[in-house]
Amino acid sequence: MSWDSYIDNLIAQSKDASGAFHVSKACIIGIDGGAKWTTDGHANAFKITPDEGAKIARAMKSKDFTTFQASGVHCEAVKYQFLREEEGKVVYAKKKGVGAITIQASKTGVVIAFCPEGSQQGNCNKAVNVIADYLESLGM
Repeated sequence: MSWDSYIDNLIAQSKDASGAFHVSKACIIGIDGGAKWTTDGHANAFKITPDEGAKIARAMKSKDFTTFQASGVHCEAVKYQFLREEEGKVVYAKKKGVGAITIQASKTGVVIAFCPEGSQQGNCNKAVNVIADYLESLGM
């Protein structure tokens, strides 16, 4: 099974009633260490570095977001300002003029999606939640 199909599914889940998509790239990493489940070969891959993945996974697993609060959330060498977290499993961050990211943990994975500037982060949040909840339902 290719994890890359989850990128397509997540993007499709972000579509609004007018047919616009609100996620342009995404990835899934493991919560233990941050290793990528999806590949950078997908056209819409969110190409985070191994170091970025490890830091995100560590924060999501420990539910300690102080590093994000102090230093932001880094993805593809872009620093996003930490906005808030919910229930110790969802993180929202934004960079003015660039866009926003939504990160949600499941039992064993972390779903990360990018919402370009001008798109609706609420649709991005919903799409990430659908994928993370599906992974949870599989015991992942």
